[in-house]
Amino acid sequence: MNRITILSLDDEPEVRQAISRDLEPFAELFRIEVAEDVEDAREVIQSIEDDGDLLGVILCDHRLPGTSGVDFLVQLESEQNHQGIRKVLVTGQADQQDTILAINTGGLDHFIAKPWETEMLQEIVRKELTEYLLEQDIDPLPFLSLLTDPRLLDRIGKGSRID
Repeated sequence: MNRITILSLDDEPEVRQAISRDLEPFAELFRIEVAEDVEDAREVIQSIEDDGDLLGVILCDHRLPGTSGVDFLVQLESEQNHQGIRKVLVTGQADQQDTILAINTGGLDHFIAKPWETEMLQEIVRKELTEYLLEQDIDPLPFLSLLTDPRLLDRIGKGSRID
């Protein structure tokens, strides 16, 4: 089975470490990757795809060196093979116009303000992973120990694609 990946993109090492720490409960079932800028994120995404894995959720800061996080999310949304990725903006820097752009043209699924609460981040990641599984018609059975949305049980009862 292909592994589903959660990618965290932030230029601050302390933030990447904090998000990685908060995502530890997901590491047994999901691949966790980090990137420090858009170029690094592109390389990580290529590595994920080269390994035959899937990018399910991206947690992206807005203020990054070079290309902003919102611009990156808009770029991803415009690429046919990346439209199903669940996109979460995790930032304390995006203004209202940036956030609206991310929602309207970047396919933004959720916004998290820094600093975040660990439990809230984990709940949002669970929700976005659940949506990804449902939208991509991926068998949810292997993930039920971590993802508890009743819709996943319904999907099992109805049958879904098994990888």
